[in-house]
Amino acid sequence: MTTDSLTPTWFKSSFSGNGGSCIEVATNLIATRGVIPVRDSKDPDGPHLHLTPQAFADLVALAKQAHV
Repeated sequence: MTTDSLTPTWFKSSFSGNGGSCIEVATNLIATRGVIPVRDSKDPDGPHLHLTPQAFADLVALAKQAHV
């Protein structure tokens, strides 16, 4: 299966529950654009952030700290 490297391929983490408070990410743009788009799963047509790989890693680390 090939994906267009210019179109975000969105997915949720396998750790996401069904509570509706999830984010979706598109990691397929890292190589071509150098960004990881992030959006609210409840509003897929709404705004989204374009994070650098380092900013995304920092976001994940912060979420892990908050979960402990």
